[in-house]
Amino acid sequence: MKIRTSQLTIDAMLAAMCAVLGYVALDAGQFKITFESLPVLFAALMYGPVDGMLVGGIGTFIYQFLRYGFSATTALWILPYIVCGLVAGLYSKHFTFNNNRKQLLFIVVLSELLIFVFNTLAIYVDSKVYGYYSYAYVWGAIGLRFVIAVIKSVIFGLVTPGILKRMSRITHNGGR
Repeated sequence: MKIRTSQLTIDAMLAAMCAVLGYVALDAGQFKITFESLPVLFAALMYGPVDGMLVGGIGTFIYQFLRYGFSATTALWILPYIVCGLVAGLYSKHFTFNNNRKQLLFIVVLSELLIFVFNTLAIYVDSKVYGYYSYAYVWGAIGLRFVIAVIKSVIFGLVTPGILKRMSRITHNGGR
């Protein structure tokens, strides 16, 4: 597997963007409005699953470590973004990185819904491990969290094609 220096540089910049976007999120308990998955999606859609997983894992790890430190459940909070990078990258690679608008919207919506599911499981496990579990806290807001995930995914799905087209001109990775 040959990786170009420019690809590594872009992955590093996207991981840094992921960390910053996670850090500046609107965060209120079980509600979190963030754009940290967008750089993960870009890496996955441009370069494939390995790059998507690396950007998601490294970027989210940096954010988690800076904001919360390291704990027994840190990996659970990183996992959704690794899965996002994996799934989006595999899907995009299947179409040889020539995704049309409908395919991009589909994979972005699917990725955001996977993040929603994995984050919900992380909230549940974290609350059990650290003793702050309550049904209302973990499951009471699931409807609103789902709506936020759907709205974000539609917005991301609409802006992603244009951004990827511009990024492909810079990266010369083709496919768009």
